[in-house]
Amino acid sequence: MRSSRPTLAAVAREAGVSSATASMALNDRPGVRRETRLAVLAAARRLGYRRAGAASPGGGLIGVLPTDLGNPYHTDVIAGIEEHAEREGLGVVIAHGRRDSAHLERQLQRLLALGVDGVIAVTTWLSPAALEAAAATLPVVVIGRMQDAVPGTDTVRNDDEAGAALAVRHLVERGHRHLVHVTLSTRPGPASRRAGFLAEAERLGLREQVHVIGPDSPRDGMEMVLRALRRGDQDAPTAVFAANDIAAVSVLHRAADHRVQVPQQLSVVGYDSSTVALTVRPHLTSVNQPRSEMGRLAAQMLQERWRGREHDSLSVVAPVLRVRGSTGIGPALR
Repeated sequence: MRSSRPTLAAVAREAGVSSATASMALNDRPGVRRETRLAVLAAARRLGYRRAGAASPGGGLIGVLPTDLGNPYHTDVIAGIEEHAEREGLGVVIAHGRRDSAHLERQLQRLLALGVDGVIAVTTWLSPAALEAAAATLPVVVIGRMQDAVPGTDTVRNDDEAGAALAVRHLVERGHRHLVHVTLSTRPGPASRRAGFLAEAERLGLREQVHVIGPDSPRDGMEMVLRALRRGDQDAPTAVFAANDIAAVSVLHRAADHRVQVPQQLSVVGYDSSTVALTVRPHLTSVNQPRSEMGRLAAQMLQERWRGREHDSLSVVAPVLRVRGSTGIGPALR
């Protein structure tokens, strides 16, 4: 009896190209126009075609692609994916992006070649074209905020504007009026935190009393803040909101170098509430992204795609502020 499994020739006919062109497109080889590649990938998806050695089209193997395994945020998200996969009897394979966009795209192609049934990109460093091409042949979920929505992909992200507003309100309620925001990136997620910081400060009537440091020279900017605190300048910032925990820990270290006491002289709030927040003294107050929950939601979205959902889905999770020892009373309440 003949197999009903779709063939390469069937994909080629569906896309209106030769079998050789279809093979080149499916294996991401050079010499194929982007429009042709997308047409072939879309035809393969419609027909349910899988390359030789690929996993079952019913789902089972999740490819996970993080930007940086050295960042606790990414490892916490992956732990959530793995916990859900274990409960559901799914497999997980991880390809490290090494903070390199070109390497991330190569790793994406390696995951596809391994025959994963879906990809969770714990990164926003992949190009829209690479994501769209992958989504034409299997389900793709992005954890994080892309500049623009990518057709065919699902998204899980945190409400970064709301998280930044939580940090500002907490510091103002503690009596701080001169605040700075430290950021290391202009990518969409950090940019949204910056926007949320400025918007909440303006809402509270403090727009002229807050400043943004970075991303070009955060070290020099913090040097100026810490020197002003040491001099006792009346308008010196007394609180810092950092765009992630790694940046916040750097602020703690630099404050210690300048003999500026935290939280007595300077309060510090991070973002992510990752494991690093509890490895420093004082423990870091931080905006918690529910990282395990984000990983679980992403894995669920893959399963929904395997079960037939065709429309793109967006899930926005709500952050929560975790108050710890790095924030204290500011001048307005002393």
